[in-house]
Amino acid sequence: MLKCPQAQLHFLGLFLVVLAASGSLLVSLLALLLGLTGAWFCIWSLWNDYAQQFLHNNLLDIRRTYLEAADSCLWVAEAEGAVVGMVGAVLPDDPSERGRTLELKRMSVGREHRGRGIGRALCRTVIRFAQERGYSAVVLSTSMVHYSAQQLYESMGFRRVSQRSPSLLASFLQFSVFYYRYEVPGSR
Repeated sequence: MLKCPQAQLHFLGLFLVVLAASGSLLVSLLALLLGLTGAWFCIWSLWNDYAQQFLHNNLLDIRRTYLEAADSCLWVAEAEGAVVGMVGAVLPDDPSERGRTLELKRMSVGREHRGRGIGRALCRTVIRFAQERGYSAVVLSTSMVHYSAQQLYESMGFRRVSQRSPSLLASFLQFSVFYYRYEVPGSR
């Protein structure tokens, strides 16, 4: 959020208004600190709600969501007997995409195992799965704070097709979810 010019202007405006009203640099800095703390709390709350909503939607019943549903699957990456990464593929929520695309979900690689190509291999697995089933594209969404995920997807050939804020508060805080699409080679 602090990298967004609009947010920077809001905080600068807060600082200048309090400085003009109070005439005190200390009070202005304190107001800025309180504003930053409030923004941090709002973003933390927003992120927590976002994560809980999406994790509860399909990780509560992995068997039903990923193993029994048509054209869905969940893969895990293991190292030395421990799960170090995972990714899923499901039919997209958007009915207009059904029959043409699969959605990549829950891509995750443990911090200590990142940078070893695990995420790239998991991503290729979903693309291959979609290709084998005749889908023309793979879609996904990721939040603006997942820079490494964005870099991975873009390096794999995904292109960002849109971005949206999941709520009014998210919009005010300049928090966005990015939507990506990968056109599967050799698809029908």
